[in-house]
Amino acid sequence: MRRTLELYIHIPFCARKCAYCDFLSAPAPAGVQRRYVEQLADEISCQSVHYPGLKVISVYLGGGTPSLLEPDEIRSVMEAVRSHYDIAQGAEITIEANPGTVSMEKLESYLEAGINRISIGLQSGDDKELRELGRIHTYDEFLKTYQRVRQAGFANVNIDLMSALPGQTLASWNATLKKVTMLKPEHISAYSLMIEEGTPFYERYHDHPELLPGEDEEREMYYATKQFLREQGYERYEISNYAKPGRECRHNIGYWTGTEYLGVGLGASSYVGGIRFRNERDLETYCRIPMKENEADKWLHQDIVKLSSKEMMEEYMFLGLRMIDGVSCEEFMRRFKADVWDVYGDVLRRLAGNRLIITDGSSVRLSDFGIDISNYVLSEFLL
Repeated sequence: MRRTLELYIHIPFCARKCAYCDFLSAPAPAGVQRRYVEQLADEISCQSVHYPGLKVISVYLGGGTPSLLEPDEIRSVMEAVRSHYDIAQGAEITIEANPGTVSMEKLESYLEAGINRISIGLQSGDDKELRELGRIHTYDEFLKTYQRVRQAGFANVNIDLMSALPGQTLASWNATLKKVTMLKPEHISAYSLMIEEGTPFYERYHDHPELLPGEDEEREMYYATKQFLREQGYERYEISNYAKPGRECRHNIGYWTGTEYLGVGLGASSYVGGIRFRNERDLETYCRIPMKENEADKWLHQDIVKLSSKEMMEEYMFLGLRMIDGVSCEEFMRRFKADVWDVYGDVLRRLAGNRLIITDGSSVRLSDFGIDISNYVLSEFLL
């Protein structure tokens, strides 16, 4: 079987840092962005020598806000990808965009470059909640962006949402869900807010959790999401992701099921051949690295770790069980030449006895109760 590869391309620029965000992103002048794109295209080229014969099945331009770049900058990145990698026919190619940052010219250039999926970061349909998050857009601006995306011809659209926000109520969350499903996007990602250390939100709310929705209200939002989206025809295929039939995000499924991936750009992470590594995280340093074949890696790649068989098994279970269908016993045997019951028998029997997982001989998956306390259940698979 021919090896496949997913490609992640990091664009670390945003118009303004959101108060909850701990991603590697920041505002930068146009000249810095252009210099970065030139370096990124060179990295895409020089890294390709390590992956001859691998078929690229998905490409994901994330950030940051990739849609901040000029159309010709996105085109140059995609030209570098197509010139140096074997892209599978029908590959899913996604770009992230924030409301208010895309024009018809940009959208048409994305389609011409082969980008066929767009992910729009809405987060909330309530303007007050958006202001609290530090977002630069209103719901009305999101609507205009969404309409523009459809007019340009995008037929595969994701909308990102976030629950358990400061000041959010079950009623306002339900209103956001209704607004979004009326637009009929193909995919909805619905995550709970995580308060990350080092962000303004951490300083604001870590010692004052009473300013956030309580645990019971957060749980109500979680159940409301699952029920309402199912009623609207969205199948839950991963703990926080819902899609119309056949519109699941193939790139993210690859992450959760152990597909190899190469990350290019500032701070991007990779997992190839059982080896995990990440790129240089300082923008100025990254842009000075000589992107030459067989020379760039010693300056570019950091935190290089070769995973043991045990660590690969842990990761396969830890990530794979996020999928609603769970993990395949047959696939576990194919990958690791071991029976999942021989490796995890005691854990599986205990969790099944507590009705946290469901096993049917061919797969292992979380029960509804197991999903509710997934962090605990998944940690049980660390050997």
